[in-house]
Amino acid sequence: MARIELPPGDELTSWLALSPLGPSLGAFAGAVYSKSRLSPREFEAARMRVAVSNGCTTCLNTRHAEGLAQGLDAEFYANVASWREHPGYSERERLAIEFAERFCERWQEEAPAFWQRLRAAYSDGEIVDLAIQVAELVGAGRILRMLDIAQTCGLTIHADRSMQLHPLAPAGERKSA
Repeated sequence: MARIELPPGDELTSWLALSPLGPSLGAFAGAVYSKSRLSPREFEAARMRVAVSNGCTTCLNTRHAEGLAQGLDAEFYANVASWREHPGYSERERLAIEFAERFCERWQEEAPAFWQRLRAAYSDGEIVDLAIQVAELVGAGRILRMLDIAQTCGLTIHADRSMQLHPLAPAGERKSA
């Protein structure tokens, strides 16, 4: 149950109408999902690592409708927390996960070796895309979690970037992809 009174409409987005800043946040999120130059797997690797850090139920249960065709299967999502050991990620995907982890939990650490590896694998523009993406995901996920909005739901992202909120199955019946 949300900690604020939500206006009528989609629980995931209706709360944005309560603030004059809401439409801007919606536009920012839309840009993050539609304009990133990262591959779908790199984007999702970072997004899921943010979701793990934030503890946002909706974020943890967000999947792409066409995800299986892009290699976004249950194994991909299940191993984000153990990214160092899991052989199923590319070097760029590992770096995206590590960047998200550092952004969420260790942003003040000096890490010259990390930055050297990141800059060898990503262009400066891609690093900026990754930073902006992770910043939006951290903020939006924490808003949803703090205000307890849509925390009993999952989200499906379609190819046209439209999003569909759906209730989660009871815990024993959930699928991870």
